[in-house]
Amino acid sequence: MPKQKTNRAAAKRFKVTAKGKIKSANAFTSHRFHGKTKKQRRQLRGTAIIEKPMVKTYHKLLQK
Repeated sequence: MPKQKTNRAAAKRFKVTAKGKIKSANAFTSHRFHGKTKKQRRQLRGTAIIEKPMVKTYHKLLQK
């Protein structure tokens, strides 16, 4: 049986940490910052950890 292929779209968007958590960039960060508060903009910097219910799905896409 052939190996499962990694979903390339998911591979470009998500990274798996050493402990198996999944990191991704925050949404709502490409434009229209004038409509967001300073606090919102500050908190959208960096990366986010995916919530537990979705982790299993993303691991299947990433084959890890």
